[in-house]
Amino acid sequence: MRKDKKQVIGEDVGDEQIKLFLDVEPGDDTPPSLHKLIKAYRGLRIDDFERFIPFFVEAGYDLEAKDANGNDFVALIQDQRQAEPYVAAIRQAVGAA
Repeated sequence: MRKDKKQVIGEDVGDEQIKLFLDVEPGDDTPPSLHKLIKAYRGLRIDDFERFIPFFVEAGYDLEAKDANGNDFVALIQDQRQAEPYVAAIRQAVGAA
């Protein structure tokens, strides 16, 4: 980490900061819904990711979006070390929809 960058651990994230993940757009042919989920997964702690999901759905994005190879969010992250709670949050949200 650069010396001029402050590491932020445990700082509260507001709704407006979480909603910023809805603004990111893909630079390739990745579906916007899938791209936004991946960016949120990479940038948010699980508690904040769980808060992100209702904003995502309310904005009309698809929790089950797939890439050109037919992979959805769960398929793309499930083998990663920290993925389990994120996968569970998405599965719960899809089941509730």
